[in-house]
Amino acid sequence: MFILVKSNDGMRSNFALAWPLAVNALLVQSMLMIDTLLVAPLGELPVAAMGIAATIVAFALGIEVAIANGIQLLVGRAYGRQNQADLAVAYWVGLIINVATAFLFFVLISVFSGDIVAAITSDIALSPLVESYMSISKYVILITAYTQVCTAFCNGCGSSKVALKGFLIELPVNVLVSYILINGLSAFKGIGVDGAAWGSVFAVLLRAIYFYYSLKIDAKVDLRYPKSRRFLTEIRLQSLEIFPIAANFFVLSVGATVYQLLYAQLELFSFVAITLIFPWLRAGTQFTNAWAQASAISISQALGTVNARQLRDFVNDCMRVGILMSMLVAVVFFILSQCMPYIYPNIEIETQLALATIAPLYIMLPVIRAYNTVSGNILRALGESARVLKIHFFTQWVMSIPLCAVLVLYFDISVFWAFAMIPAEELFKTIPFYKYRRICMSRYCI
Repeated sequence: MFILVKSNDGMRSNFALAWPLAVNALLVQSMLMIDTLLVAPLGELPVAAMGIAATIVAFALGIEVAIANGIQLLVGRAYGRQNQADLAVAYWVGLIINVATAFLFFVLISVFSGDIVAAITSDIALSPLVESYMSISKYVILITAYTQVCTAFCNGCGSSKVALKGFLIELPVNVLVSYILINGLSAFKGIGVDGAAWGSVFAVLLRAIYFYYSLKIDAKVDLRYPKSRRFLTEIRLQSLEIFPIAANFFVLSVGATVYQLLYAQLELFSFVAITLIFPWLRAGTQFTNAWAQASAISISQALGTVNARQLRDFVNDCMRVGILMSMLVAVVFFILSQCMPYIYPNIEIETQLALATIAPLYIMLPVIRAYNTVSGNILRALGESARVLKIHFFTQWVMSIPLCAVLVLYFDISVFWAFAMIPAEELFKTIPFYKYRRICMSRYCI
């Protein structure tokens, strides 16, 4: 059980929780990077098709992750109180909510995939590839609903290494199966870009089986639902806490999807360049995201025990470490920008030029985003999810996305200025996050 007795002790515990979360998140993002690397030799058209389809699927997965993050904090509070009944309730309520959400998206994609693709692109050569990829990837959405809840449960209990082991099993399987299905083996000729989707389905299913048996054989885990708790009542009560937290992540996920769809309106080489860099960008920022999530879990566990001594020092240390991590990520991104011609040697020269054009933006983005990410997670853990939601909604949906849409759709701007709207959004957020974090900390730390 985590108690914030000393800030240094809290930092050590936070690192112990954060590094598996970071590697875990990195492996999640690496799946898309691997698919991109494997599909890239097939040409710009398959990469663009996968980019559009993956964006739509990622939107659904983002909502599942959002719900799981809400569950994660509830589990953290229950674990801090050492309340086994609350742990079981949080798990089952979260599972029902997430599976129901996943099934809704599964049905929508099954019925309206053609209309969705037609609204995004009118390219007659691109549309069939996108629809085919989506028709397979929708099964990832269903399976991931279960694995995300298991991941949230393990993370909330401080067992982030359990989820990490699942991805260490999944990743090599995904690489091997996807490569064979894309390129073929011996007499099997391969099925192209669809092979990447089937490889992901197989690998995610393997991870789901791993989670099932890991939780089943763990003697410390008792997921039997308490008979004294009415399930429908608990769904209502837990939803009141889960959905405000999930809504914060939902706004960001939808916004990222809208950005990607707006970028799809740029000329092909610019869109392909952004498609190629987005997986790396997501992967790099996962380190500070994991640190921010670990900080929120640690604070939730501490509040569960009604013991938050030296919380101010702990929060300030979390902020400093998060900024330092982001600076290291920026250095890695600079090195990455110099290696792009070697990582993607088969892409067109126009795509390489577009990648070089946006390099300064994606190099500095992690530093700008780190402060907001850590601040937002800390505020959520302290019960200020509604405040964080307002900040994200206003800066993204009232300011940045409308501006990006006008510039892309009506002014035909370059890829640099289109991509610049993402770091601009982060700059808009820093002032309100700074203001409300100070107000909130003064309330909790007298």
